[in-house]
Amino acid sequence: MNKRVTLKDIAKATGVHVSTVSRALDPKRNAALSDDVVDKIRGAADQLGYRPNRVAYSLRTNRTLTIGVMIPDITNTLFPPIVRGIESVMEPEGYASILVNTDGQQGREVALLATLRDRGVDGIVHTAALRDDPSIIEAANAGLPVVTLNRKIEGSPIPYIVNDDRAGIAMTFAHLAGFGHKRIAHVAGPSDLSTGQLRREAFERAAQDHGMRADEMIIAEASRFDEDEGYLCALDILDRDARTTALLCANDRLALGALRALSDRGLACPKDVSVSGFNDMPFLDMIPPGLTTVRIRQFEAGQVAANYLLKLMQEDDASVPLETILPVELITRHSVTAPRAESP
Repeated sequence: MNKRVTLKDIAKATGVHVSTVSRALDPKRNAALSDDVVDKIRGAADQLGYRPNRVAYSLRTNRTLTIGVMIPDITNTLFPPIVRGIESVMEPEGYASILVNTDGQQGREVALLATLRDRGVDGIVHTAALRDDPSIIEAANAGLPVVTLNRKIEGSPIPYIVNDDRAGIAMTFAHLAGFGHKRIAHVAGPSDLSTGQLRREAFERAAQDHGMRADEMIIAEASRFDEDEGYLCALDILDRDARTTALLCANDRLALGALRALSDRGLACPKDVSVSGFNDMPFLDMIPPGLTTVRIRQFEAGQVAANYLLKLMQEDDASVPLETILPVELITRHSVTAPRAESP
C-alpha cells in the first residue's frame, strides 16, 4: 500500500521548510511567497500526488470547508442553475457543497438539517425554508451561518435573497389586462411559503389597482408548487367561473399543470384561456404554446447567496443586508392573447 504523501515529503523534494510548503499550498497565505516558489512547491505536490488531509485541517481549524445547500425538489429544473451559481463562488474558495432535497416536507427538512449540522458544515444556503421555520432559526442562533434564497423566514435575523415578486406579478397582471382580460384568476402557491404568500398578496393588489373588487377575485391555493396542484387548482377555478379568460399562476410548474387541465376540459391556450407563470424555468420556450412568464436571475441568485454566506463564515460580516431583492423581467411568449368576445 502506498504511503500518503505529506507536507514533509514535498519539503524534502523541494528543499524548503515544511511551513513554507504549508503556506504555498494555502491560497490565503501564499501572498508573501514569490511566484516561483509557489509554482515549484505546487508542481512537486502534483507530481507526488499530494492530497490535503481534510480531517487534520478540520481538527486544526474547526472548519470542514463544506456547506449545505437545501432545496425543496431536486426534480425542479429551476434549481440546477441556482446550485451552479453557488458552486461558482464556493469551489474557488475551496468549499464543497452537500446538496440535500427536502421534498417540501417539514419533517424531512428538520432531519436533513440535523444531518448537515452533524457533518459539521460551515454554513447553509437554504432554498426550501418555510415562512415559520424554528429549526433553521435555532441553528442560526447557535452560530451556524445561514442564508435563505427565494424564501424568507418571517421575524428572523437570517439574511434572505428573494426576487421582486410584487413587481413580477404586477407586470404580468398589467400584461393580461392590456390584452383586454377582465376575468383573471390566480393559481396561488402554498401560503406557508413566503413566495406563495407574497405573490398572492401582489395579485390581490394588482387586481385592485385594475378595478377588480375583492368579491370578483377567484383564487385557488395549491398545497405544493407542482404540476398536479396546478391541474387541480385550474379545474377548481373553471368550476367556479367558466367565463375565466386568464390564469395568472404563481410559478411555472403550476402553469404547466393548468395547461393540462385546460386541455382535458377541451379548452385551448391561448384561444380560450390565457396562462402565465413565474420563474422562467429552462426549456419553457420549447413547450407549446410557449409560456409567458417572469424571469428570475437563477444563476446570479446562487452567486449572491454564496457570497453572503462566505462573508458570514469568514468574517461574520455585519455588512450582509437582511433583505436583498433581485430584479425580474417579464418574458412574453404565445400563451397570452386577447380574450374571446363575451356573450351578452
